[in-house]
Amino acid sequence: MAKSASRQQYIDQYAEYAMEQMRRYGIPASVTLAQGIIESANGKSTLAETANNHFGVKGTFNGAYVVANDDKPNEKFKKYDNVGQSYEDHSKVLMASRYQKYVSSLSPDDYKGWAAGIKKGGYATDSNYVSTIVGVIEGNNLQKYDQMVMEQMKREGRQLGVASNPLSVSSQGNPSTLSTSLRRTGFDLAQGQYSMPVSRDAFMLVTSPYGPRKDPMDRTKTQIHHGIDIKTNSDAVLATENNGTIVAVNHNTNTGSGKSVTVEYSRADGSATRVQYMHLSQINVQKGDSVNAGQKLGVSGNTGSRTTGEHLHLGVINVSADGKQQWVNPAAYLSEINQKGNLQKQAQYNGKDLLAQYQAGGSTTVPSQSQEQASPDDWMNRLMSSDDAALGYGLTGGNRNDGGLLDSIMKMFMTMLMLTMQMENKTQEEKVQMVTDALVNKRIDLSGFTPNLQSSALTIKQDGTAVLTTDDGKQQYSHELTTAEQTRLSQILNSDADNATKQQRIGTMVYTITFAQQASQNYEQIATQQQSQEQTIQRK
Repeated sequence: MAKSASRQQYIDQYAEYAMEQMRRYGIPASVTLAQGIIESANGKSTLAETANNHFGVKGTFNGAYVVANDDKPNEKFKKYDNVGQSYEDHSKVLMASRYQKYVSSLSPDDYKGWAAGIKKGGYATDSNYVSTIVGVIEGNNLQKYDQMVMEQMKREGRQLGVASNPLSVSSQGNPSTLSTSLRRTGFDLAQGQYSMPVSRDAFMLVTSPYGPRKDPMDRTKTQIHHGIDIKTNSDAVLATENNGTIVAVNHNTNTGSGKSVTVEYSRADGSATRVQYMHLSQINVQKGDSVNAGQKLGVSGNTGSRTTGEHLHLGVINVSADGKQQWVNPAAYLSEINQKGNLQKQAQYNGKDLLAQYQAGGSTTVPSQSQEQASPDDWMNRLMSSDDAALGYGLTGGNRNDGGLLDSIMKMFMTMLMLTMQMENKTQEEKVQMVTDALVNKRIDLSGFTPNLQSSALTIKQDGTAVLTTDDGKQQYSHELTTAEQTRLSQILNSDADNATKQQRIGTMVYTITFAQQASQNYEQIATQQQSQEQTIQRK
């Protein structure tokens, strides 16, 4: 078995810790080290990084703990001052009678017997636990550390398995001797082992987070959103980890989820994580396929009966070893992926990085207090500089010789949005949401400018045209702005007039266009009626 750089780093760093535990308690160093490797994900798990807990031990340690979901929601896990405490406490767990009755007669270097005995004592429910532990030991030659301890104790004439055998200074957490890697906040896993579900240079734009929300299909109702919605534009959707298995594929576009794929990642303790990709336009895998991080699973789309526009719905389910399923916030899962893979990516929702919330909170299930809300202007700038530059993806590129017209339309749209925000009596959070909605949908509500109309809005179409839509309560009108009208609107927006005057002039312009549309339709109706009457007379 080839060792990754991160695993070898873990072995080099903590082998002595495991050997100390063998000297003190007679537990094979190989078994302890293998358990630490598996249960801490080579020292990169959230519990390991934030609580120095390398073995998933529950409870409190000197009153300290972190909260995470495991067998039950919001369980307490011990938080140690240093990793040495975690190793010591784990040894004390294994000294309990339920384990010792199976291992007390075994030699300290009988790692296979110890793995089997611990399993019998109920340490793990995974039927493959023994083979997994033995595989890690033999694949990384960890048994050599058992022999090193045995030879040392014999050479020094010391008794093995005596708790009074001293701990080293480093395992007691002396800051002067601890490796800097114990105090860092990042991760060093090799690139390619983990991936975000879509490729983005800076951040994924989340348009709807996990949790309660207004039902997009019926705004009068509230629903629980079991996932996050990521803004996409015919993006390749990617597997997030290595060694995944496609467990479900749906090609039926008439279902709520539309075309969808589910990937399952097995865990060492017998549990699994399932990642769901919904509303796809294309599927590139089959049930039973094995996939690795970054592998293309399909293409994002807008399929299914419960979608109002293209996006990727990403859902995550934790499946316990006994088959129990629990929805979890995908932001928590992606935060862990982000850290393990050192991806340095974000998932921004209304100016907040959903992933950072979990990283700061020290838990994969419970976020910390929300970050400070970004200002509307700052959030607008972030969006416009992102891969999803809301207006950019439909308006730039290609071979159109537009003479700068598209840039002019974009500038007009953004200036109009800023004016609308300034005129609206809303909270900062509400204005940030306005920015998100406007840039995602490329639509600005102008109803505040036109109180005599039931509704009015400016929309930028995919081809770059600016369209004014109005509703006078009797009829809806749609008008593509001419070049002259766009110029006039830009002149108003960029003038030295105060905001109230700008609002009044824009409102007048909208009314004028609407009245012209009304007159045109009335003329067409009269002409049609006259033509019908003439035809009737002729028939007579």
